[in-house]
Amino acid sequence: MSKQLEKATFGGGCFWCMVKPFDQWDGIHEVISGYSGGHVENPTYEDVKTGKSGHYEVVQITFDPEVFPYENILPIFWQQIDPTDAGGQFQDRGDQYRTAIFYHSEEQKQLAEKSKQELANSGKFSKPIVTEILPAAPFYPAEDYHQDFYKKEPEAYKEDRKKSGRDEFISENWK
Repeated sequence: MSKQLEKATFGGGCFWCMVKPFDQWDGIHEVISGYSGGHVENPTYEDVKTGKSGHYEVVQITFDPEVFPYENILPIFWQQIDPTDAGGQFQDRGDQYRTAIFYHSEEQKQLAEKSKQELANSGKFSKPIVTEILPAAPFYPAEDYHQDFYKKEPEAYKEDRKKSGRDEFISENWK
């Protein structure tokens, strides 16, 4: 294990659906649901849900770059989202559900931009890749009941994913 853990922060629509894909890898120490990119300090779920706080629903990942480098995390992120949807993700609509990569270093910024360009050039999608690449902003953990939702409420989690259309999209576009 390296001495220095790093953070990665991603907006991918509903944060409930963004925890499990990252939570299962060696080198990933923690995945926290939360809010970032807005103008209100210590926002609540209600603040963010209305879209008035300016925050994205995000996951913040603490990882060991020697065990699981950032360039291995990026493809996992891309494969959870529709990177062409500027209005939210799947059934969740609004700016708070847009996709974004919040970079924590110049290296992360460069790797994120490279991965976005590679995706744009891949021909996988006919529409432009609209996922934003933004500097890391203050991160606020979501309320406890949002943390590890897929473990706490497995049936509700499965139902929400199915209803959202996310799994169908992933299956059609990323497998």
